[in-house]
Amino acid sequence: MPHTPEPESDEDDLDTVPAPQPVFHVEQALLGALLLDPHRLADLTGITTDSFSTAAHSAVFAAISALPAPDPAEHTQNANWLGLVLATAGRQVRGLTAPYLHTLIQVCPWPRHAPAYARMVEAEHARRRLRAATDHLLTTARDASLPHPVGTVLTEGDTLAALIDDIATRFPPRAGVLPRTPPPPPASPPPRETLEEEQVLLATAAAHPADIESVRWLVPEDFTVPLHSGLWQCLTALDHRQEPVDPVTILWEAQQRGLLTHGTAPGEVLQFLTGPQVSLTHWAERTLQRSLLATAEHTGRRIQAYTDDPATTPFQLVTGARRALADLGAVRTRWQHATTSAQPQRPRPRPATRAGPPTTTAARAARTSR
Repeated sequence: MPHTPEPESDEDDLDTVPAPQPVFHVEQALLGALLLDPHRLADLTGITTDSFSTAAHSAVFAAISALPAPDPAEHTQNANWLGLVLATAGRQVRGLTAPYLHTLIQVCPWPRHAPAYARMVEAEHARRRLRAATDHLLTTARDASLPHPVGTVLTEGDTLAALIDDIATRFPPRAGVLPRTPPPPPASPPPRETLEEEQVLLATAAAHPADIESVRWLVPEDFTVPLHSGLWQCLTALDHRQEPVDPVTILWEAQQRGLLTHGTAPGEVLQFLTGPQVSLTHWAERTLQRSLLATAEHTGRRIQAYTDDPATTPFQLVTGARRALADLGAVRTRWQHATTSAQPQRPRPRPATRAGPPTTTAARAARTSR
């Protein structure tokens, strides 16, 4: 009959399982320092039981913090206080043994370095907190079932910003310290329904150029593909120059801007620019909402990449996360402008054709008629 190995004890789990992150060893060194010299707890600031990466380490720190420090001379002579720590922590977590407490003491190189160890532990805790808040933002931005997605996403963004400010109070960002983490890969291509909505929006603007002024808060970056972004630039540029706006003039402007050099057929552009028309303001708001949610997702993915990079320091996390949130803040400002009723604007005079100097024949005819 084959021998069935005995299951490993919790003590073996604590002692032999390799640490997934370097911070595990830092936590051991910190706890070892406090077990050796409990009075060093008074030198630590900004660290709590939540700062540790494992339940066992949190329980040991909670016990050390809750128990009165022993007499230093007596502590060197017996292990009574260590027994109290073990009993107190054991009520919080299973499998904690006296040998593991002695392991913590043995792996501590210098008890006087406890404040430095605590700051390292706190730095890694800040990374985990930032990652958790970013995960909430991403989950919200991707949840298509939310009745009010923009408001919910912006609330999560505010929560994330407040957390970053809290981390910055302990780890103020340094000038010029930016994350070296490469940006995340582009998001997946937009669905066909999104492309069709943007094409209808462009067709509506081409048919009703006088309404473009009312949606100036919509910018090329709000569109999901470069062609649509470029065509919106063409529309707004023609309108700004007070030139005629229709599918043909837009197509010509697109050619001048090099938009038709990547396999885009002119007939295809003309076809959707002369397509069905809708309410420009309503569909522009839908496009801006989609842009805001996409920006929130991209912001979350950028911050996630920072938190996943172990080489990113707390200073870099603060700087990089704030810069990422600035992009969301910019779209938020435009969303507030778009959804706030504004005073009606006086329409600008629009010439029927492009103004230009009179030809020689036209000038001679004008002089003759006088």
